[in-house]
Amino acid sequence: MKKTLSLLAMTLAFIAGTVRANDLTDAEVRKVDKDAGKLTLKHGEIRNLDMPPMTMVFAVKDKAMLDQVKAGDKVKFKAAKEGGNYVVTEIQKP
Repeated sequence: MKKTLSLLAMTLAFIAGTVRANDLTDAEVRKVDKDAGKLTLKHGEIRNLDMPPMTMVFAVKDKAMLDQVKAGDKVKFKAAKEGGNYVVTEIQKP
């Protein structure tokens, strides 16, 4: 029984990690506006927001994120809707 539960726990952890990785959306940085705390991204489908691919401006949760990227960079990001605005909550360079 303990082996079955351990195997089940490991399987669920693997699935959760896979789902987490799939939450990130591929994008290209088009513009970084440090003064306004905004980022223009040409992105693929954002599944958690049910949003089709497009180019749009996002606020960023933490302005320090803007120091990590420049126009032309390929990135992976996560966005959420907060207070009626779309906000980048995580960004990574692959």
